[in-house]
Order: sequence, then C-alpha cells, then structure tokens
Amino acid sequence: MSQVHEAPVDGSADAGQRPLRLKGLTKEYATFTAVKSLDLEVPQGAFFALLGPSGCGKTTTLRMVAGLETPTSGTIHLGDTEVTYEKPYKRPVNTVFQNYALFPHLDITKNVAFGLERRGVKDIKKQVDDMLELVELTSQAHKKPTQMSGGQQQRVALARALINKPEVLLLDEPLGALDLKLRRGMQLELKRIQTEVGLTFVHVTHDQEEAMTMADTIAVMNGGVIEQMGAPNELYENPQTTFVANFLGQSNLISGDIEGREGNHVKVRVQGALASIPVDRAHSESGQGWLGIRPEKVLMAPAGEPIDAPGDVITGGHVTDVSFVGVSTQYLVKMPWGQDLMVFEQNTGARPIIPVGTKVDVSWQPEFAFLLDASQDVNAGIEED
Repeated sequence: MSQVHEAPVDGSADAGQRPLRLKGLTKEYATFTAVKSLDLEVPQGAFFALLGPSGCGKTTTLRMVAGLETPTSGTIHLGDTEVTYEKPYKRPVNTVFQNYALFPHLDITKNVAFGLERRGVKDIKKQVDDMLELVELTSQAHKKPTQMSGGQQQRVALARALINKPEVLLLDEPLGALDLKLRRGMQLELKRIQTEVGLTFVHVTHDQEEAMTMADTIAVMNGGVIEQMGAPNELYENPQTTFVANFLGQSNLISGDIEGREGNHVKVRVQGALASIPVDRAHSESGQGWLGIRPEKVLMAPAGEPIDAPGDVITGGHVTDVSFVGVSTQYLVKMPWGQDLMVFEQNTGARPIIPVGTKVDVSWQPEFAFLLDASQDVNAGIEED
C-alpha cells in the first residue's frame, strides 16, 4: 500500500502561504522521550532540514507532522489552522519515504496519477504530463517501476507526491537507498525541483553533506531537542555546542583558559600560546573553554619556515599521518601536549606533501576560530564508525 497521502483542496485565503508551526511538541514512550517540547517555525516555501543521528527524534517529529504519530502534548499548526489531531489524509501534507512505495503493477503515468484518480479529479493528463516533465521522466512514462533505476524511482515518488499540491512535502531519508554518486546528483535535482515548485520541503536526514547541499535552514537535533538552527554556513562556521561542531563536519577542539574580553575579541591561553576569538563567535567568556578551529582553516609549515597569512601560532608539532584524498591532503599533527590536530590542505601544487615525521608549526586566523564552554562533552556528536 502506498504511504503517500493526498492533500485536500483547501479554499482558505491563506492556503499555500502558511508557515508550519510546532509549539511545545512532545512525544513520550514508555521508556524514553523521543521529542522534548519542540518549538519550531518553518516559513512557507523553505527547504528545511532536520539533521541528526539515529534516535535524535527527527523522524518522530516528521511522523507527527504527517499524522502518523500522535503527540503526547503540544500543537501543530499550518498558519492559523491547527492540524495536531487531523487524520493524515485530511492534512495538506504529503510524505516521500526512503522505500518510495511505488505500485509495481502500474506504469509511471498511472503511479503519478494515482492520487488525483483516487479523488475523482477529471482531465488529469496535462497535470501528469507537466509533473513528469518537472522530474525529467517524460520519456519513461510507460515503464514499470522495476524497469527504472533507484534515482528514477525516487523522482516518480516525488512527482506522485507533488501532483497533489500539498502545502508541505515531508521527505524521510529519501536518498538513503541510493549509492553515493547518484545520491549527490539527486541532491541537486531535489533542490532544483523545490525551487521550481516553491513548496515547503521538510527533509529528515542524518547526512550532513546532504542537509548542507539542499537546505536553506538546518535544525540540528540531538536527544529530542534542537541544539542549533540556522543557515548551513552559519552552523558550520559558528557552532554553539560541541555536538554541532563535531556532528556537522569535523572540528579541532583545544582546551584553553579564558583570560577575558579585550575589545572585540576574547583572549584564550591555549597550551602556553595566546589566541583570540571574535566576540560573536565566543560562546563563553570566563573559566575554561574549548577553542574550536575547522581542519581546513588550519595552516601548517615545517618548523621555522614562514606560514602564509599567519594568525595565532602554536609550535612544536610533528606530522604523524598523511592521507591523500585527491582535492586535499589530510594530516594528523601530534602537538606537544599529546593531542592530534587535523589539518586539511588543498592540493594546489604550491608545495609538495609534507612527509610523516616532519616537525611543523600550525596557525589559524582568529576570525575562523570559535569558543565553547568547557562543561560540554568534547566528544559529543562524533559518530563511531
């Protein structure tokens, strides 16, 4: 049975222009709380991602919006209309799941037309043709799902959901079944389609790259709550928690003693060296802290040699591992206090790869660093292989 729910025709004045609002949304089970008093507003027309590891509450949140789970408390609104307890088929919401749930005995045209035919809509040929053109499957219209690739099946599922003209399209790990190369291509396709149709997309994923490639706004979830929400570049460049710093990309987090504010910067004593962090990137101003710097923002040179555009410098490291990954070379540098720092250097050909065992100095520009409270777990958000 298909898991796609047909969106009802809504004649209200603001239909199609309504933000999705979650207020105090909570889902409790017998032994744990999956979602804890979630407050969230998704603007109409946004491509919004709920990002987090397995068990963080993102899929439960999506299922409550779809009507497939009943909240323990809290409300779900579309504009001023509450839909918290509406049946799934009465909500102007459609869901595309990872398994697509296509009808194997129907061709692509019939799969896409299914929702409209079920509601008794007449003269649907142009709508179906337009939708197949949108997802670039016009030439595949008479094939059965089993004759199509995973990426094509994903686009059929998308077309079948979009043709019902939902106000909100929910995407539950929709690319999870695809291989890496196809998944990257489909990320761009999904973004193109969302831009063309202008609908609100809410996309659940555990894949950081997927969220950052497609979403206008990302909410990073952990343990049933939102750790941080914002544009992808904001979350990546200025994480506010160790979980976000580690889960969204990779970070070097170095222990330091915060010496206080000096003008527009906070000064931190890091293993004997003095570092500066801009005030708007310092999320603690006293006591101990974690100075964070992304690996690609760290500059490195053999000990004593000049570093391009040096900022805050720490000496005394040595290279313990070198990995060539095509566009960049990834180094591990053992620092005097025993910590390994990650350094990613683009392979521009400006200099040869630095071999293992080389003594090096590292540096970074203060404007790229961030500062977090030392009470947070330094390993939060690091996924185990």
